[in-house]
Amino acid sequence: MYGGVGCVGTPIVRTDAAALWATGNTWWQVPRMIKVEFKGKLAPGVTGKDVIVALCGSFNKDEVLNAAIEFTGEGVAGLSVDDRLTIANMTTEWGALAGLFPVDQTLLDWYERTLRKLEFCTFASKTIPPLPEHPRINRRRLDALQAMPLTPDPGAEYASHLRFDLSTLVPHVSGPNSVKVSTPLPKLEEARIPIQKAYLLSCTNSRVSDIAAAAAVMKGNKVSPDVEFYVAAASSVVQHESERLGDWDALVVAGAKVLPAGCGPCIGLGVGLLEEGETGISATNRNYKGRMGHPKAQAYLASPAVVAASAIKGYICGPDSLDTKRLPPTGAPSFHIAETGPGAVAPATSDTEESLLPGFPESFSGRLLFVPQDNLSTDALYPGKYTYQDDITLERQAEVVMENYDTSFAGLVSSLRREQPPLPASASTKQGVVLVSGYNFGTGSSREQAATALKAAGVPRNAINNGLICLESPELVSELTEMYGKDGQRGAGGKDGELTVNRGHTIRINMRDGNVFVDGPQGEKRYGVRPVGASVQELWICGGLEGYILKSIQAQL
Repeated sequence: MYGGVGCVGTPIVRTDAAALWATGNTWWQVPRMIKVEFKGKLAPGVTGKDVIVALCGSFNKDEVLNAAIEFTGEGVAGLSVDDRLTIANMTTEWGALAGLFPVDQTLLDWYERTLRKLEFCTFASKTIPPLPEHPRINRRRLDALQAMPLTPDPGAEYASHLRFDLSTLVPHVSGPNSVKVSTPLPKLEEARIPIQKAYLLSCTNSRVSDIAAAAAVMKGNKVSPDVEFYVAAASSVVQHESERLGDWDALVVAGAKVLPAGCGPCIGLGVGLLEEGETGISATNRNYKGRMGHPKAQAYLASPAVVAASAIKGYICGPDSLDTKRLPPTGAPSFHIAETGPGAVAPATSDTEESLLPGFPESFSGRLLFVPQDNLSTDALYPGKYTYQDDITLERQAEVVMENYDTSFAGLVSSLRREQPPLPASASTKQGVVLVSGYNFGTGSSREQAATALKAAGVPRNAINNGLICLESPELVSELTEMYGKDGQRGAGGKDGELTVNRGHTIRINMRDGNVFVDGPQGEKRYGVRPVGASVQELWICGGLEGYILKSIQAQL
């Protein structure tokens, strides 16, 4: 969400953080840039949450995958900093690595107010020296930023340019169980979808303004007897301010159940989780299957006001204060996409052979499993309820891998590995079970256990820092989908209803030239991928970033 305050932020996991502490260094591959230009102004009752929910649902084919988003345009001036924080926060769910808003007068005024609050917390006298200045928010840095605000270079090039007319947007709801599905609220409201739980919490939409918006809806009303409404402030500071304003008490009096500030149901921890068969609506950022509770529950995302209104009436709806006459016509908002350049996207294959470091395999091989599903999240790969079990073993991780997607997956991988004949010790091939899935595999939170669990099970996965190899073959995915996906598509399992397709294929990937050979019932066919370079090879040889850092430290001793 740092992009909302003029900073670039991107997620890292515990191993990345440990490497930073140990060495002071990290690496980040510079992504392609996409320009999102906002025009017009949001109608009353439409929020930043609706903006990003609509973007996630309208462009859900990986259009921004692994890109950095630059939000620009005259429409930005009409967005509050809190709206910008919400939009920037959920660019990750959209598929991007980062989202950045400009440093404009709205942001500079926000920083000025924040700095004054910090200054009011300090005092000095002849005998008491002033406290050291805040390392990030201080007068010196703010003055420098005002004197020379950060702006794009003249003639800056972008991979894509999206124009979005904010005045054409109505409130939107995400789900169920996917941020890639969004529906205009007026259409969803007609269905009167009953809910059993509602949530106003998390880093995304539980700031002072969010709690105030929910409280304005709640005042004079009560939470439905059929609904449990859970509230947690984004921080203790936020809760104290909301208490001072009276908004916190308004929610409690209306029947909200208070949870501690910080993470909780959003990541599947603590009380109030969705039970089997229940439906919930939340102001959080992610509603992946099983993330907030049982895999057979339904989770929707919406703005704080819509969450509060739904908690009152017991079904998904907007607040009574929402004046539909002042909203634009219900339907798809107005978008326009202008392709501006190649965007520095690497080709899928290479005509040259890659040199291999000593110790790196000539090839990877094994049985092929196909998961006909796009946007398979880390919650599906590794359920949140295990994330903070720090004493969990790798063996146990292997047993629960993909549990929220397919409960039979771990057993299937284990049986296939037992069937593999052992290779001679001198063999230059690394054996395992090779998993092929749809686009945007491993989206969502940056929990590295999603990678380590697959690695422990014997499945290579796209997590370089954990010593796993990332390869892309759109042609192979497309043909497997046509042959084995239900109705020739991804998203509904295999043709026989299975979630993980196992048809006896074997696969061998040559790491020098990128040739991929798949042998199945139709015979053998060759595909091409781009081989990995020396940096990825070295990470694999070291067993991941942890081993690489250890090797680097030992070399300095």
